[in-house]
Amino acid sequence: MPNDEDSAPHQSSHGGSRVPWGSILRNVALALAVLAGLWLVFNVHLPSLDGIQKQIADAGFWGFGIFILLYAVVAATPIPVTIMAVAGGLAFGLVFGTILSMIGVLAGCFGGYWISRGLGRETVMRLLGNHAEAVESRLTNGGFYAVCMLRLMPGFPYWPVNYGSGALGIRSRTFLIATIVSALPGQLSLVAVGAFIGNPGVFTGTAVAISWALVIVLTILTFRRWKSEQKDSTSKSAQPEQSQQAEQSEPGKQAEPTDRTDTGEDASNS
Repeated sequence: MPNDEDSAPHQSSHGGSRVPWGSILRNVALALAVLAGLWLVFNVHLPSLDGIQKQIADAGFWGFGIFILLYAVVAATPIPVTIMAVAGGLAFGLVFGTILSMIGVLAGCFGGYWISRGLGRETVMRLLGNHAEAVESRLTNGGFYAVCMLRLMPGFPYWPVNYGSGALGIRSRTFLIATIVSALPGQLSLVAVGAFIGNPGVFTGTAVAISWALVIVLTILTFRRWKSEQKDSTSKSAQPEQSQQAEQSEPGKQAEPTDRTDTGEDASNS
């Protein structure tokens, strides 16, 4: 026993002295990324907005296709779609930017959905990492409003919703319709910001204000509908349990008089 007590502090002190290589590598990678960004700012001269728009116009159909393909890849990965949506507003304006962004985001989201169907639930849940708990708690036995609520949730990325919906059995039609309804206001609001930066004016400024107000209203309404659905499903699942408990309690109530008669006969016999 003394040897065990002496060895316990030794092991804990040895374990506590381990070097946190994961944290060190992440910090080094972040520092290198910051340095690379600073070097690009001071050494790489980006073309002007007019130049970018002219190049896209000269590319014609291929420019649209490349943007949609790139957006689809971004929507299927952890890269934030905000970058592509704002860039779409800068390059194509409010109307065409919104249309092209919606095509790209739908293609990427639907692609991620079908990839997760092939990978399976366990693999996808491991890939989701920190997002797994939030996705599983909301999408399990969920539907239209569950997908919409996660899409509109501030700060929540698109890709966990795509992969989680496929892995947790959301029907493809429900997923597609919910993605269209919930992604459109968000894409419009981001594209409007890009369009306003590229061409400040009353029209683009009004579009920014209206689109962001629409996002806030839809987020609140969707959250309320999702909560009401959760309450309804909880009450429905509780009803069979209550009926089973009632059925189990009824034989016990009927058995009480027989017990009393038995005790009376025993007393008379005695």
